[in-house]
Amino acid sequence: MTVMVSSSERPGLSDALRNVRIVLVRPIYGGNIGAVARAMKNMGIRDLALVNPRPDVDWNEARQRAYRALDILESQRRFASLAAAVADCGLVAGTTARPGLYREHARTPREWAPRLLEAALDMPVALVFGPEDSGLTNEEIAVCTQIIQIPSSEDYPSLNLSHAVMVCCYELFVASGTFFPREERSPEAPSHLRERMFAMWRSALLAIGFMDEQKADHMMMGLRRILSRGPLTVADVKILMGIARQAQWCGATVRSRGIDPHLHAAERCGPGIQGEDDADRQGQEGAGAELRDGRGSG
Repeated sequence: MTVMVSSSERPGLSDALRNVRIVLVRPIYGGNIGAVARAMKNMGIRDLALVNPRPDVDWNEARQRAYRALDILESQRRFASLAAAVADCGLVAGTTARPGLYREHARTPREWAPRLLEAALDMPVALVFGPEDSGLTNEEIAVCTQIIQIPSSEDYPSLNLSHAVMVCCYELFVASGTFFPREERSPEAPSHLRERMFAMWRSALLAIGFMDEQKADHMMMGLRRILSRGPLTVADVKILMGIARQAQWCGATVRSRGIDPHLHAAERCGPGIQGEDDADRQGQEGAGAELRDGRGSG
């Protein structure tokens, strides 16, 4: 039997909810912004961030819809980019109403809620919602570590912005009553540290000839998907950055010797291990080519 525990009985849980940030990217309607503020306050979440709201937003309507959550609305923070809005966040969960490329690993708010709360014990986490007319772009999805999709009818799957925020905040609030904080460990890596790591990996993979500029964006989206399937702690990211740094050094060393790193290892290093089967070697070369030109499975 599940025992419900109120956040007042477990101070750490209320702390976790206070570390949840709702990020609205390019919101259009003041009424929706106000309703979002009210939904947040209903569920004990207070941190509202806006990224480039429309210049013609009706703030009078926003204040009317916020009702008794004017304190949330008036304490909002504004940012010029999504990356800036989530720079200090350990986990960044982006919402989408449509499946597709780079969105294959979407989960429901209920599935993600415990993990978001766990991360929120250490640092801010963000729930990101796109504009009412188009949702988040693929570039904005790339900034997110998790993807949330709210189950809904195929006849009309797109939810109103404030309704989507309420569903996600509700699941976090409910999860906070059954969630038991984990033991101390390395905290989740903040967004700015993850982005630095991905930039290093991009440079490293180019340096060693694993990919070229033409396919780099596609390959990096695949790498982001792989690394977002589990939590990345600060310790994890430091290890991955160390690997990338060493790969960059190796690539620079190879180039300094006049060797093109795009050439296959067998071509520049001579015969393979004695007794290696030629067919196996050819298969490995083919698989490597598929990965390098983006045809490999994601």
